[in-house]
Amino acid sequence: MPRISNTQRLRDVHGEALRRFDAIQSALRDERLQCLQDRRFYSIAGAQWEGPLEQQYENKPKFEVNKIALAVQRLVNEYRNNRVTVDFVSKDGSPTAMADVCNKLFRADEQDSTANEAYDNAFEEAIGGGFGAWRLKAVYEDDEDPDNDHQRIRIEPIYDADTSVFFDLQAKRQDKADATHAFVLYSITRDAYIDQYGDDPTTWPKEFDETLFDWNTPDVVYIAEYYCIEEVNEKQFVYRALDGSEDKYLASDFEKDPELEQMLAAIGSEVVRERTIKRKRVRKYLMSGGKVLEDHGYIAGKCIPIVPVYGKRWFVDNVERCMGIVRLAKDAQRLKNMQLSKLGEISALSSIEKPIMTPEQVAGHQVMWSEDNLKNYPYLLINPVTGPDGSMQISGPTAYTKSPVVPPAMAALLQVTEQDMNDILGNQQEGDKIVSNISGDAMEMVQQRLASQAFLYISNYAKAVQRCGEIWLSMAKDIYVEPKRKMKGLNEQGKADTIELLKPTMGENGEVEYENDLSSADFDVVADVGPSFATQRAATRRSLLGMMQFASSDPQTQKILLATLMQNLEGDGVQEVADFMRRELVTAGVVKPTDEEAAALAQAAQNQQPDPNVLYIQAVSEKERAQAQKAQADSVNALADAQLKRAKVQETLAKMSLADRRIVLDTMMAMTEMGAQSGNAVQ
Repeated sequence: MPRISNTQRLRDVHGEALRRFDAIQSALRDERLQCLQDRRFYSIAGAQWEGPLEQQYENKPKFEVNKIALAVQRLVNEYRNNRVTVDFVSKDGSPTAMADVCNKLFRADEQDSTANEAYDNAFEEAIGGGFGAWRLKAVYEDDEDPDNDHQRIRIEPIYDADTSVFFDLQAKRQDKADATHAFVLYSITRDAYIDQYGDDPTTWPKEFDETLFDWNTPDVVYIAEYYCIEEVNEKQFVYRALDGSEDKYLASDFEKDPELEQMLAAIGSEVVRERTIKRKRVRKYLMSGGKVLEDHGYIAGKCIPIVPVYGKRWFVDNVERCMGIVRLAKDAQRLKNMQLSKLGEISALSSIEKPIMTPEQVAGHQVMWSEDNLKNYPYLLINPVTGPDGSMQISGPTAYTKSPVVPPAMAALLQVTEQDMNDILGNQQEGDKIVSNISGDAMEMVQQRLASQAFLYISNYAKAVQRCGEIWLSMAKDIYVEPKRKMKGLNEQGKADTIELLKPTMGENGEVEYENDLSSADFDVVADVGPSFATQRAATRRSLLGMMQFASSDPQTQKILLATLMQNLEGDGVQEVADFMRRELVTAGVVKPTDEEAAALAQAAQNQQPDPNVLYIQAVSEKERAQAQKAQADSVNALADAQLKRAKVQETLAKMSLADRRIVLDTMMAMTEMGAQSGNAVQ
């Protein structure tokens, strides 16, 4: 089979990409257009009158009382008060040091890439229109340093995702983990396109003009990032070390680290077998309607690095549908705007009854009548009217204008419209009311009832955050592989520490092991959604205050609760106190210390000066212990002396004759009797 040239391969890739994009665009165009209209409706001034209403009210007042924007802002505030982040958990659920390393590196990448901007933009677009997205991207750590080849993962926003991000139509999962291809579309001016890529759209083949999507417009040229997942064959080598252990390496591992093969040979490892395996890789292209502009090759990880976020999502007629909080409230908002505009128009008309007179009645007095509203004359003059007989007759106005009256139906409709909007968007006014003599628990119940309306959107957002963690881990296993590379990590408190990749250590059996090896990291990614109260810390503070009342009899428990309460306070000048209280909790063993805190505790224990009272008590105890030991030794010695004397007496008696023994015994008995008599005399 003849080998296909790279030019022909890119031409085939481009043709297939155009067909795929047309299929996606034709299926989702109307749905995504509604998403865009929803976002314009609540965020662009005047957009609530776009369409047929604008023509109907062309020469009339067009007021907007945008209540939908307030509802969107409330949901955004709920989300920002309860940020969702990922947590890497081992497959068996046991805590591991590697999972903690991944958590720290992920937080550091979020901080360095200002990921909150990407998260906030995607969430608000999902709330407003129904669809948002962000991307993960591998970039050089320092673009200005030619000797620094280290890369970091950045999280970047994608704006107008409803008109720019399109996934494989066969992907049914909400996080699009099952997608095989995706497009990220954006526009560029015609002149900038020609200057940057040297390609004139007028030279594109005519066959590309037949595509359903217009890649070339009079104002802009559209280009797209095209991601597709390919199954590639890659060789895997099994090396056997001198101790008989075996390690597996891919051909890509040797490409990333050219010194790896020499290092294996130096330690005596040899290739014992090899095999070809299939791997999923992601290839990225940059294309326009005319050709593939750039082939970026295979990118880090095995996942398409685009994270979709949905407000509410479902399928009808095998077409993916989505919407935010705006769509169902648009008609009620339009009706309210129409009523208020009509009411404003009526109110603008004069409420004063004006007299209607003939021209001859006010002839010569026009200025006086026209200035009356400014100068407030005490009276106004009119001319007499000539009667049929030629006589002068005094006559008043022929009629009066009537003040405008608000139709009863409009007043009733205003109330109905207001109630409809509250039902759709949630009655935020109830949550804003601060009633006296109401308990904190009751206020919390009101807030929780309002927050339940936001739970659907935050839950769907949590799925996106979980997918973000999975993509990040897939990319990190390919990027963060440099031995002894030092990287920044952030702990849960936001404090930075240093993480050294592939740090060599000595194992239990004397073999060399490597810490922080992300290439072998295999974790589940979890994203938890907490209660959407204004802040979780407020509820924690109330709980701690309540617990302190019941722990008043136990000073130690009350001290621990007070220290925990200080940990949850917010405001200027509180952080130093919170840090001090944390050290107290760590010292007391209530809170698990970090590595830095554990090292500080060990150092403090070595340098700590002994307490004089403790030294005195220890000295007294040692003295009493020595005296007790001496008394015990004296009693043992006395007993030994007595036994020795008894033995000597027995030995002496054994050497005497029977008569001599009798004399000695009689003498001892006589002495005993004399002692007894002396004792009685004394008494």
